[in-house]
Amino acid sequence: MKPTQERRQAIIEFVTERGRLSIADLTHHLGVSEMTIRRDLAALDSEGTIRRIHGGALPVVSGSYEPPFSVRTSLRAAAKQEIATLVGSRIGDGETVILDGGTTAAAIAEVLLHRNISICTLSLRVADVLTASTAVRLMIAGGIVRPDERSLIGPAALRIFEDHRFDVYIMTASGIHISAGITEWNLDDTAVKRAALRAANRCIVACDASKFGKTAFGRICAVEEVDTIVTDSAIDPRQQSAFGAVDVNFCVA
Repeated sequence: MKPTQERRQAIIEFVTERGRLSIADLTHHLGVSEMTIRRDLAALDSEGTIRRIHGGALPVVSGSYEPPFSVRTSLRAAAKQEIATLVGSRIGDGETVILDGGTTAAAIAEVLLHRNISICTLSLRVADVLTASTAVRLMIAGGIVRPDERSLIGPAALRIFEDHRFDVYIMTASGIHISAGITEWNLDDTAVKRAALRAANRCIVACDASKFGKTAFGRICAVEEVDTIVTDSAIDPRQQSAFGAVDVNFCVA
């Protein structure tokens, strides 16, 4: 990645994780001039990945509202690659797999591209990645396509999980909280994820460290209902300790 791209990705992450930041804050964090930061903020605002304000920047969204896919693609890309590699190592040859949507799932799809497995995906974005494979047997759930996200929702998407049993479900989520459970921004996606969970023999949750301690609008399940949680090395030690006390296999990439 070029230095400008790296710096702009860092800006997106700082602003998304910490809320409103001033140009002086960003100058201090990144060790560049105010003029450079101003140019970066103008470029990122035009892309819709942050909101430029007088003297600084704000996240484009906050709370339990779903950030656009383009914003999430820019966040914690290296961590998602680490998670994808570890998740891929947990999938055996010949297994039948449900693979979620979202940016982490797209990274996992790249890792699984040349594996001799069957994958049912809940996302046209993930399907786009997997159609390049001659090894993967690809199934696509039916249903209605959510704009921008390109996930598959509705009764037809739910029906595929009534008719099939799978070895493993690789779940992504918007939030994971020790007491509130595993949550998702969109209620239609939440319903499909619940059905996928019921249709699989085991479940691997793939979540980067920023999702821990967070809750979104729709509850998928309790933490204890999944088998394995995979995250990255930026996980807060307090969160790792809390989840380590639950009867779940907790893995750090």
